[in-house]
Amino acid sequence: MSQVTRRALGWGALYLSMALLPMGIALLRAPGEGRGLWVEFGAMLGLLALGVMALQAVVSGRHRWFAESLGFDNLLQFHRRMGNAALVLVLLHPLVLLTARPEWLGYLDPREEAARALTLWGLLAGTLLLVVSSLWRGRLGLSYERWRLLHGLLAFGVVAGGLGHALMVGHYTAGALTGLALMAAIGLALVALLESRLLRPWRLRRRPWRVVEVAPVRGDATTLALEPVGEHRLDFVPGQFIWITLGETPFRLQQHPFSLVSSAERPRLALTAKRLGDFTETLPEVPVGTRAFVEGPYGAFLPDVDNPSGAVLIAGGIGITPMMSMLRTFADRGERLPLWLVYANPRWEEATFREELEALAGRLSLTVIHVVDEPPAGWQGESGKLDRDLLALRLPPDDGRRDYFICGPGPLMDAAEGALIELGVAPTRIYSDRFDMV
Repeated sequence: MSQVTRRALGWGALYLSMALLPMGIALLRAPGEGRGLWVEFGAMLGLLALGVMALQAVVSGRHRWFAESLGFDNLLQFHRRMGNAALVLVLLHPLVLLTARPEWLGYLDPREEAARALTLWGLLAGTLLLVVSSLWRGRLGLSYERWRLLHGLLAFGVVAGGLGHALMVGHYTAGALTGLALMAAIGLALVALLESRLLRPWRLRRRPWRVVEVAPVRGDATTLALEPVGEHRLDFVPGQFIWITLGETPFRLQQHPFSLVSSAERPRLALTAKRLGDFTETLPEVPVGTRAFVEGPYGAFLPDVDNPSGAVLIAGGIGITPMMSMLRTFADRGERLPLWLVYANPRWEEATFREELEALAGRLSLTVIHVVDEPPAGWQGESGKLDRDLLALRLPPDDGRRDYFICGPGPLMDAAEGALIELGVAPTRIYSDRFDMV
């Protein structure tokens, strides 16, 4: 069993234990009356929903003590899927209970006990809105900044409200010890949420940066260069990303993730983004001298420079950015590990950094393979979509040790991952960095 598999199984077991913790705490106190199998099953669904919702705040909080070893892309996908699972649990909880005890429908009637009924309706509506606004933010027309505020408030409200509901019902939580234990377990998740949204920005105030260069680059993209204000610096590994806030204070809703494109051997940070709407549309107009706050670095999209088999880098469009940080760093360090870069673009004129890539190929043991979907007249390179046949033709046979890094639009990444697996590459050696995080 590989180290990656053991780590994944370990974290999976820990997650399952923490999700079941509210149920375990509640079962420490055996209730006096039996209410029937389906009623107890419905109650356990509610406690499981509370555990999963509480862990959502931890999983999404960019906490290095566990996130770095798993990869933020993996955590993001897991967070989304568990959000859907939590919604199902929240809906099943009252459905099972009311099916077993139809007379409990009165609990949802605000005319009988308004506070209790409104709390229950609020929890159902809040969980539904939390998941729906996350899955269909674009379709709902929510800007990232407004969604981020809504998401944080709803997450805190749903978890705190769920805890209050469990304590008020009192069937499993009537004892002081049980209630305190449940409050402590769920309270830790709420503290983790507050730490990521309030305490972390407070600490960033002491480490400001400023924009020193704003430059257009090929492919309708913009590069921002940052230098520290003061003696601090950010040490990172090529392939990692940061969250950046522009303005005089880190307490802004406008916080966005960007892969670093700069060399890890230099103190100046640089990021490059394509104009794709919302925040990225404003990057060309950012004034030089603008204050910025940087949180990070994050990410486990990290090549092993000691691997004699080297690495294959597969990029699509602006997904070239983390690869540029790797290549620039390797060039500055004089690394000679074998590298293959497969770079796909719709059109040749959109290939960002193509001139620099040519220069880097002369400084590194690097083979650059451009793939253009709509090639210009006289094109001599690869054309069409990236698929298994193209990779089999242009890449060396897999030797069981080489690592593969993929970054780009979702369809390209899905195609590249499937093609590599068809060619016999183990999934544990494929590292994907999806940049649709927000």
